[in-house]
Amino acid sequence: QISQVWNAPLLQLLRSLPALGLARGGRQLRSVEQEVLWRLRRLPLRQLAQLAEQLAGQGHEGPLLPEVLRKLELRWTELDGTRTVVTLMAKVGHLSPALMERLEDKALELAEQFDPDELRRVALALALQQRRSVPLLRALSYHLLQKPAELPLPVLTDLLFAYSKLNFQQPQVLHRLSLELQPHLGTLSPAQVSRCARSFASLRWLSRPLAEAIAQYSLDNAQKLSVTQLCGILVSFARLNFQPSSGEEFFSMVHERLQGQEQQLDTHLLTDVVWSLCVLQQARPCHLRHVLGTEFLSRLRGDTSPRAQSSWLKLLHINATARLEAQGYQGPFLPPEALGGDRDKDGEKATPLQRGLREALPGALGGPELIRHDVSTVYGWDIDAEAVLDSDNKPLPVRDFSAPHLPCSEGTKALPAGARRVAVLRWELPQFSSPGRELLGRGCLARRHLRAAGFLLAEVS
Repeated sequence: QISQVWNAPLLQLLRSLPALGLARGGRQLRSVEQEVLWRLRRLPLRQLAQLAEQLAGQGHEGPLLPEVLRKLELRWTELDGTRTVVTLMAKVGHLSPALMERLEDKALELAEQFDPDELRRVALALALQQRRSVPLLRALSYHLLQKPAELPLPVLTDLLFAYSKLNFQQPQVLHRLSLELQPHLGTLSPAQVSRCARSFASLRWLSRPLAEAIAQYSLDNAQKLSVTQLCGILVSFARLNFQPSSGEEFFSMVHERLQGQEQQLDTHLLTDVVWSLCVLQQARPCHLRHVLGTEFLSRLRGDTSPRAQSSWLKLLHINATARLEAQGYQGPFLPPEALGGDRDKDGEKATPLQRGLREALPGALGGPELIRHDVSTVYGWDIDAEAVLDSDNKPLPVRDFSAPHLPCSEGTKALPAGARRVAVLRWELPQFSSPGRELLGRGCLARRHLRAAGFLLAEVS
């Protein structure tokens, strides 16, 4: 008599039977599922959406869930409520890319009606599914800025996570998030504070008041912060080239917490930490010796993952710091074979600015022999172009002179008295990477190393 049961009780029955202990492959449950399958075309869209959410939450296996998703794909224009759209994006969007595309279109249409929590859930769904839908993210950002009331703490932290995960930089939103997050900082757990710091760093956004508050939070809760969480905050400060006003006290605490922890830290995390100390000019000889020693290098050899490639590059930066900035440091240093400047550039497409430099510089200097392009140095930095100028600022053939910054020098002559090397550095950052490239720790370290190596810098952007 199951065909005589109305739709709503039938769906409730489908939800109740597994809770009563009936086996998923049992006759009764299969009978109910088959009846629901036959009625899918006649179900109202609201019930169809509730059924999809229910089956996805139960981890349902079988023909019913795919068929429900297919029906939703065909009837997506009937969606009209913000709650239904948001719930489907969060609960079942990952199961059907085609449906998720339709839901994104519908969310774009309904974005003005979303409340802050629904804006949060949509952004979180996009982030967790790695869907960088720029039109939808722009719409969410616009309508978020129109909300006059102060945003709840979960909305602040989840939106920051979502924007960071999708690498979507919107200055007005980031300014509001940092401004409203600061008063709540004391109520956050150490893990949340570390996560917020990492998110702002990955977005290259520095709010000095918030960063100062994070530094003070770290000092006030030094014993509650795990070493890993403290490392996350330190790396975030380095990426933004942020020096706390309480720098002496802060870095004393950092050195105290890191002492004796080198063996316990993950290889890549320890590399990031020492690199960060180099950026912030706080690296001690004991840190340099640990990561430049043969025992530590053996832990990275043979690893071809992208994370390992990044760690090797940071080790070149650390090695450059040890040679150019650490006065009195006697070694160890990276072996010569690790300093090769033939880093893999396959697949890298020249940008318009790069092409413009390659065309303009030979003509401006007087010939191609007076310029060297795309130089990979032993310091881990790539120079877009290099030239040598004599004391009267006239260009000289760059390949005639010895080049200690290269793994293999083409020339053997020493630079004439008064001659200088000029490095052309290209900075191509997004236009909304506020408040400026000078804040980027990586760029700051590159400038310091190249100047210490005797270069004059010519920067273009």
